[in-house]
Amino acid sequence: AVDRWGAEAALLLRAEGRAGSLVTVRLGTRRRLVLDLGGQGEAAGPSWPRIAAVPARVRARAWPVLPDAATWVLPDLELLRTGLIDAERLHPLVASALVPDRRPAGASGNPDDSGNARLVDCRGARHRLGVVNGVLVPLDHDPDEIRREELLVALGGTALPCLRAIDEAHRRPGSLVDVRAHLDHGDAAGAVAAVEALLGPDVLLRDGALREELETAVRRRFAQGLYRAGLLGLGPVPSIRDVRRRRDVRTHPRHATFR
Repeated sequence: AVDRWGAEAALLLRAEGRAGSLVTVRLGTRRRLVLDLGGQGEAAGPSWPRIAAVPARVRARAWPVLPDAATWVLPDLELLRTGLIDAERLHPLVASALVPDRRPAGASGNPDDSGNARLVDCRGARHRLGVVNGVLVPLDHDPDEIRREELLVALGGTALPCLRAIDEAHRRPGSLVDVRAHLDHGDAAGAVAAVEALLGPDVLLRDGALREELETAVRRRFAQGLYRAGLLGLGPVPSIRDVRRRRDVRTHPRHATFR
């Protein structure tokens, strides 16, 4: 990113309130250069600064160091520019920063489209599941049949394969690992987008692992806000997984010696 060094160095000097025109550029663990803006400050952007090696007797620490993000071209950005990678393959937070106008996959679409409808083997035929009016529903069963089947299940009967697939998607979907990864990285918006792409934006989650993960994330986010406001003591809010692990932890040592 040599073409940006001048402008980035001017920003650095202005941010740190330095009156000089020298900035250190790190090109590795042992190699450094000196960028001389010629005393132009902010006006150094359009003109080319002078680049020189750091003299052996001069301490380069006295000058501000250009950040690595301004020194090198970001590898993700370079891959995007050359078309070697799509934004969908990046982490959601990185993709939103590098491509802010991108459209998330699965944000909208026709439920009858083969790219969005999921197929289920139901009563000897391939039936489709899709999001209609914000909720995941079976597309090849009429509403009266669905109501009869739901009543049958409430009375202890066996549900249709389509209804079983929807229930499994609510309670423990195949994308639960991805949702959990989004939450672990603090990407709540990405986790919600993944759930909406699977079950629809207006879905009411049923009891299960997916709902437990989202409820735990909400409690932790709320507790973090209380802690930052000084309204909560030390320690994060435990999750359901933490409670299960704690049962196997021995509270007292088996052997203790006092002298």
